[in-house]
Amino acid sequence: MAVFKPFCALRPAEDYAALVADLPYDVVSADEVRRTIQENPHSFLTVDRAEATMPPDTDPYSDAVYTQAAQNLACLEQDGCLVQDEQPCFYIYKQTLGARSQTGIAGCASIDAYLNGQIKRHELTRAEKEQDRIRHIEACGADTGPIFLTYRQNHALDMLTSMWMSEHHPLYEFEKYDVHNTIWRVDDAQTVEKISGYFAAIDSLYIADGHHRCASAVHVGQKLRAENPGYTGQEAFNYFLCVAFAHNELEIMDYNRVVRDLNGLEADAFLQKVGERFSISERTGGPFKSYKPFKRHTFGMYLDKKWYELEARPEFIDESDPVESLDVSILQNNLLAPVLGIEDPRRDARIDFVGGVRGMVELERRTAKDMRVAFSLFPVSVEELMAIADAGRIMPPKSTWFEPKLLSGLFVYKLD
Repeated sequence: MAVFKPFCALRPAEDYAALVADLPYDVVSADEVRRTIQENPHSFLTVDRAEATMPPDTDPYSDAVYTQAAQNLACLEQDGCLVQDEQPCFYIYKQTLGARSQTGIAGCASIDAYLNGQIKRHELTRAEKEQDRIRHIEACGADTGPIFLTYRQNHALDMLTSMWMSEHHPLYEFEKYDVHNTIWRVDDAQTVEKISGYFAAIDSLYIADGHHRCASAVHVGQKLRAENPGYTGQEAFNYFLCVAFAHNELEIMDYNRVVRDLNGLEADAFLQKVGERFSISERTGGPFKSYKPFKRHTFGMYLDKKWYELEARPEFIDESDPVESLDVSILQNNLLAPVLGIEDPRRDARIDFVGGVRGMVELERRTAKDMRVAFSLFPVSVEELMAIADAGRIMPPKSTWFEPKLLSGLFVYKLD
């Protein structure tokens, strides 16, 4: 059983929630971070991206940056921007973007649940990215960004959460980056115990987003266990900060591709090679000239100011394999690698990835600016993600894009 427990959050004072809470550290550029902090010195990016509060030529991975992050966190607390809850609580976190919303529960998950496979992953991590967050957690003595988890829907937990939201006033309610954020603190001991019990009955939790942060938090916990051989398992470092959502609350958006060149091919020769494994139809005229796929195994392609619909030929689809049948795999194995020479999309500088929230217009813009061809994909489902994780398999890189993003700074989990 995956352990999920309440915690004493270090969180924004009520008047500061909209100022402190900000985007995760890894979805904003250096320029965007500096502009944000210049306009709002209370932003939690001062902690998560502390180099932006230092001279412009500062190495973001220098020891001084991690020291500065800890100092900036301490300053937010000393200035009264952050306050510490005195009793362990859960926090209900609802986000509304346009016509859809998602509601999760912030708490702390056991590192043992991750180590024994009860918290399942679907992505590989890179050591250098893990090391950055390990150093950040160690310097701050805290988890500063929640890991985004999901689980198969539990109706009793849904009912309890809905009842609490309807009967209690929110702790925070504010707009940020077009997202309406509402947070309730669950501080009733009996309700907290019920939530813990419902999570204890859930067989598996799945990492939706935040694989590097999760792996880093677990590494820090293991290191602190080694330094404290008499640990009981109840110490703060045995857990990490997360927000868990029922799977039916989530929507995965498409994660699209743009490629810098045609691998030495002229456009006609490129189209001919693509046609060997995909049927190709040119989109012409009308308000729906661009092509956003509406079903599996179809793709949009934008080349030389024209949109094409691609459909993978059945003989190149392996429906028996949960990874190979993903559209990201079909595109990679039948076009990006054999035609465009993109063998390792994780490291090839010729390819870039565009989250579906930016729309088809962003793919057109990129091909006009710095890329030659773009591909739009049908999104992976949450059920596909969980099936792959259950099988112990790994999804191709940049397979999923979750929106809205969980804001950082709403909950900080101290490890001491």
